[in-house]
Amino acid sequence: MTATTQTILITGACGNLGRAVAQAFSRRGANLVLLDRDATLLAKAFGGDSPTQLCLAADLMDAAAVQAAADQAHTHFGRIDVLCNLAGGFRMGQAVHETTDGTWDFLMGLNARSLLHTARAVVPGMLAAGHGKIVNVGAGAAARGAAQMGAYSASKSVVARLTESMAAELREKGINVNCVLPSIIDTPENRKDMPNADPSRWVAPAQLADVIVFLASDGAGAIHGASIPVAGLS
Repeated sequence: MTATTQTILITGACGNLGRAVAQAFSRRGANLVLLDRDATLLAKAFGGDSPTQLCLAADLMDAAAVQAAADQAHTHFGRIDVLCNLAGGFRMGQAVHETTDGTWDFLMGLNARSLLHTARAVVPGMLAAGHGKIVNVGAGAAARGAAQMGAYSASKSVVARLTESMAAELREKGINVNCVLPSIIDTPENRKDMPNADPSRWVAPAQLADVIVFLASDGAGAIHGASIPVAGLS
């Protein structure tokens, strides 16, 4: 399966990373299934549907909505070759003993449960086809806990462990599952939140997109269950 014929499903498509990944795959001639919560934002970021692009609004916390989006993608393109689980969330500021159920549920839901929902919707089609690539986005914080980051670190650690488990389950079926562990991504929001930092040391969305595109390529066929740090100079 060459890059020019791949169909890519991208969650969190309207985010900074989502747009960069969509652009990177588009430059390689791939078909795009762009998934985000807000149809208006999708239209603003990507325009309308086309023979090579499908924009779908769905809440990743709604398993039925995710399944319906995957079904629509299969109807439109016939298959999903690559699943890029980019959607995620971040909160910090609470010590573990002060962490509320709301914070815990928000981070575990958006970072981990969303992955379960997309896997349920997409993996059966990959198994039927006998091939596929799944790239999850973890975080450098998945490797080690830090003060006021317990819930976030835990949720991203779940992403890494699920990646390893899926790889062990699917590697013999022609499906590669890996994840990237970015440090701070250079986005307008992070520059605003950290005005005294040096963003040249962070990871540009386009740089992270290049790693994701590689993991979705035939060149990464021997890589299974890897958690790849993408830290720039930070």
